[in-house]
Amino acid sequence: MRCIIVDDCPHFLRAARCLLKVQGVEVVGMASDSAQALRQAEQLKPDVALVDIDLGGECGLELAGRMRLETGPSPPRVILVSVHAEDEYSGMIEESAAVGFLAKATLSGNAIRALLAAADEDHHDRSITWPPET
Repeated sequence: MRCIIVDDCPHFLRAARCLLKVQGVEVVGMASDSAQALRQAEQLKPDVALVDIDLGGECGLELAGRMRLETGPSPPRVILVSVHAEDEYSGMIEESAAVGFLAKATLSGNAIRALLAAADEDHHDRSITWPPET
């Protein structure tokens, strides 16, 4: 799986890249703002983009929609990430172009794969959280 990570925190970008690499996710790009993310998504053709909801002065929710519309015929599937709990954004996540949400604390290669598999089963790419609620 080819992935780009979009976050305005350089520390998170480095940590997430290292974590995902050892878990079998190929991180092909990292971006700190929407313009870089859109360029990389178009050029690098990743399978998935992990996008921080709060990109400093920009909105990751908006970027999710732009990625679907502006990155060519096969846009990456967007997973929104945040340090905040999903319930703070649940309505916005559900209405976004993202396939789901992962809390940064639960980010892993397996969590990404499980979320994408669940979205495929669900067939409508709406908000799916990891880990699943019990």
